[in-house]
Amino acid sequence: MPVTPKSSEIPRRGTGPAAGPPTLRRATLGTSDIVFFVVSAAAPLTVMAGVAPLAIMLGGVGAPAGYLMAGVTLAVFAVGFTAMTRYVRHGGGFYAYITRGLGRPVGMGAALLALIGYNGMEIGVYGLLASATQDTVTSLWGADIPWLPVSLAGLLLVWYLGHRSIDFGAKVLGVLLLAETGILVLLAGGVLLEGGAHGLSADAFTPGNIAGPGMVAVLAMAFAAFTGFESTAIYRREARDPARTIPRATYTAVAFLGLFYAFIVWTVIQAYGSDQVVQAATDDTGGLFFTAITTYVGSWAADLMHVLIVSSVIASLLAFHNAINRYGLSLAEEGVLPAALGRVHPRHRSPHVAGAAQTALGLVVVLGFALAGADPYTELLLWVNTPGMIGLMALQLLAAVAVPFFFRRAGHTENIWRTTVAPAVAAVLLAVALWLVATNVELFTGAGTGVNITLVAIVPAVFLAGVALALRLRRSRPRLYAGFAAEPNE
Repeated sequence: MPVTPKSSEIPRRGTGPAAGPPTLRRATLGTSDIVFFVVSAAAPLTVMAGVAPLAIMLGGVGAPAGYLMAGVTLAVFAVGFTAMTRYVRHGGGFYAYITRGLGRPVGMGAALLALIGYNGMEIGVYGLLASATQDTVTSLWGADIPWLPVSLAGLLLVWYLGHRSIDFGAKVLGVLLLAETGILVLLAGGVLLEGGAHGLSADAFTPGNIAGPGMVAVLAMAFAAFTGFESTAIYRREARDPARTIPRATYTAVAFLGLFYAFIVWTVIQAYGSDQVVQAATDDTGGLFFTAITTYVGSWAADLMHVLIVSSVIASLLAFHNAINRYGLSLAEEGVLPAALGRVHPRHRSPHVAGAAQTALGLVVVLGFALAGADPYTELLLWVNTPGMIGLMALQLLAAVAVPFFFRRAGHTENIWRTTVAPAVAAVLLAVALWLVATNVELFTGAGTGVNITLVAIVPAVFLAGVALALRLRRSRPRLYAGFAAEPNE
């Protein structure tokens, strides 16, 4: 039977400079700042221009409804998740929530899954940065540049931005996010002013189109497009009035992404016409958005969109980098990762050691793929991103399952909708979403069966490794185990 330590024996987190070493900058981020981090991680412009054409090609004109359905599912999930934010004051994000509901072994499995998931989502995107930059340079100037220097420059830039203070990063992301959403709004405005190719139509939302055979693939892509929205809780220690800020940021991010994605995809369908858009997407998947904005706004706007896709990718990299650093900081404070990763910069108040370590890991992976002669998009991006995406979806599912178990034991004043019904519905829907992505993984990787099985298998393997680590710590280091995911003031 494990030994439960006295509360005085559980390692503490400092509450400010006077309590010891520097800590994260408190009460810095408002709702809009956290929304910038979350939405930037999703990279709306990249998702729309790079993935939505494939969704249209496979799912037809009903594709916009797929994004709405994914948004509704995640909004239902947010009901229970945000209810828990009033009771869980830990800064460790999802793993703390999962630990409170499902126990320390599952919580530690979730913690390792979060590390792999966020690292996979970020490091793979350095391949996308290289590919997008190559395409932009070729499109604008007709030049061909090697991909590795671009990825290395991205690593350096993201490290520097993450090294700076969190409010500095929020300002950078705010500017980049406004720019990438602005170009999509410009496209939508041009289409609406012209009335589309054959007039505006609501065909995308008719039952026949929504129930089309390709909607399974669309739903898989739609859920993937929201990856990273759950990271609101990671910024708890830096948020102003987190009990209010985090729920507001979560709902705002989900609502914005769901409505914005659906609106932009519907707009592009209008640009070509419901009877011609699928063929247009099939003929030129990568150029669908660029052709539309050239037609309805001008070639200058297409050139600007090329540039803004690069900045969109940089914003996504920075958002995931910041999330990873805070997970690393928290797990270092728990004693699960080396204590050095828990150091905070005395001036910028950033987890700078965790940031440097994450950048070093990214450098190793990027150089490894480069030395192997891999393609930056089809291999570095897709192969590294895929297990990261599946891992984060699995975290969402575990968090939804954890909510009713937590409230069954905790004293609370919440209603049954928030504590039981919504989390249960969300768990079922998220399980379906995870199944859709895992069984349609070839849409994301373009790889063979062997590669796909390996990439999917990474997720349960990492989770089980975390569970095994927890069971080992329970025997060998009971004090550390008992203090895992403990409240700061316990």
